[in-house]
Amino acid sequence: MHMYRYDAIDRRLVAERIAQFRDQVRRRLAGELSEAEFKPQRLKNGLYMQLHAYMLRVAIPYGLLNSEQMRTLATIARVYDRGYGHFTTRQNIQFNWPMLTDVPDILADLAAVEMHAMQTSGNCIRNITSDHYAGVAADEIEDPRPYAELIRQWSTLHPEFSFLPRKFKIAVSASAEDRAATRFHDIGLLMTRNESGRVGFRVLVGGGLGRTPVVGQEIRAFLPKEDLLPYLEAILRVYNLEGRRDNIYKARIKILVNALGIDAFREKVEAEFRAIAAEPVSWDGAEIERIAGHFRAPPYEPEAVADEDLSLLRASSTAFARWMKTNVKPHKRPGYAIVNVSLKPVGGIPGDVTAAQMDALADLADAYSFGMIRVSHRQNLVLADVRRVDLPALWRKLDRLNLAAANVGRATDIIACPGLDFCSLANARSIPVAQRIADKLDALDLQYDLGDLRINVSGCINACGHHHVGHIGLLGVDKKGEEFYQITLGGSSAEDAAIGTILGAAVPSADVAAAIETLALAYVRLRETGESFLGTVRRLGTAPFREALYGADQRQAAG
Repeated sequence: MHMYRYDAIDRRLVAERIAQFRDQVRRRLAGELSEAEFKPQRLKNGLYMQLHAYMLRVAIPYGLLNSEQMRTLATIARVYDRGYGHFTTRQNIQFNWPMLTDVPDILADLAAVEMHAMQTSGNCIRNITSDHYAGVAADEIEDPRPYAELIRQWSTLHPEFSFLPRKFKIAVSASAEDRAATRFHDIGLLMTRNESGRVGFRVLVGGGLGRTPVVGQEIRAFLPKEDLLPYLEAILRVYNLEGRRDNIYKARIKILVNALGIDAFREKVEAEFRAIAAEPVSWDGAEIERIAGHFRAPPYEPEAVADEDLSLLRASSTAFARWMKTNVKPHKRPGYAIVNVSLKPVGGIPGDVTAAQMDALADLADAYSFGMIRVSHRQNLVLADVRRVDLPALWRKLDRLNLAAANVGRATDIIACPGLDFCSLANARSIPVAQRIADKLDALDLQYDLGDLRINVSGCINACGHHHVGHIGLLGVDKKGEEFYQITLGGSSAEDAAIGTILGAAVPSADVAAAIETLALAYVRLRETGESFLGTVRRLGTAPFREALYGADQRQAAG
């Protein structure tokens, strides 16, 4: 057992919700419910109305799937959609074309493999996210997934927090390297050790992107494990009572924290926490032990040293060598590796996977990674427990599936929201811009020289593409019906969290790929030996990049 499995309570809860929604859909189709009456009910079940059709968002708690669940997602894509699914930055999957009449059946199919779409929309606590290397990362203090699952169970249909001022997102991580963007969540939980060696949580609050990007602030330097749920409850009570409900753009907890100041907000939370702690409810350590029992390590084999064979293949295959360098990461268990499966082939749509690829990935997970798959925050997938001796065979099979792009963490590993091709909120198309940038950089064979470079694209200010935290960020804006893109530099969602700086005037859509090429070449010219793109921007500031982009344009115009 390597993941949480539903108990009788989970199964009953999900079954009751499906039956309830099936009746709501029947009433809507019969004209007994208006769209205005139906909307809050469908949103409670992850069903959005996009630009052209409904979109169903399915929860993948802390990004963990087994092969049976992946095959079910493939079947849903094939039977009820247009043959593909889209993995998101919050470790969920979206289906863009379901028919309303089919959604109850889709939810029933999901429930059969212990999945659902609850709380993937609405003003509630959304899918709990975590590090996609959780449990296998070499730099991990402790596996954070049992705590993410504990929070999931506590927050699911929590009656007090079902109608918050706005949506609420919680991330849990336990590694020195922050791969879960915890500093840009409403609550970020970082597992840490205090001076006596005891493990607990560093608690951050008020992070977020969207119209008002904010880095989360520390509210508690160390929170004992047994105080986790009471402290979360205290934060949410303060927010629920005092968060703004008069303005949707001012309703997130980050606005409340900034309005009060972190010290005053902390005082309110601590007072609420003391009141909760005084109640006769004790910490049930047995429950977390029960949950943790679902995350036991798989039956690893004794160390199988394969470095000699891998070295020979690296020498004979440039493609394999590049894939090993970019997509394969260290595992805490000798003889094993973490394999990142890129969903960003050049010319592809970031995060999209076909039904055939999903089925094949399920087979590969069974063959090479104990039947488990993870979803990363960069819209890629992870096979987390691959024997090093199996890497060449796995690479060849991924290559045949067009899933071996050697670009994880590189310039063509672009995060992009659905944009104006799907979303009614968007001002501009994100997907074609991401494709053109990838095509340009690939044609120049430049990305491998650029090293760690994160490009993020959002089609509107809601920032679903997380453009604020891209090393290069692109925000689509509308100028009299024409698509332009504002460029930011220097953002990061990692432990060195930062919000990018606007470079200058927005660039027309047709010129974006060339603009990114200009910035990339400027970096190559300006960098010091071994210096990353982000390091160069932080050392020099944005001025030389602004000169490279806009100065050249101005001189050309003058000529």
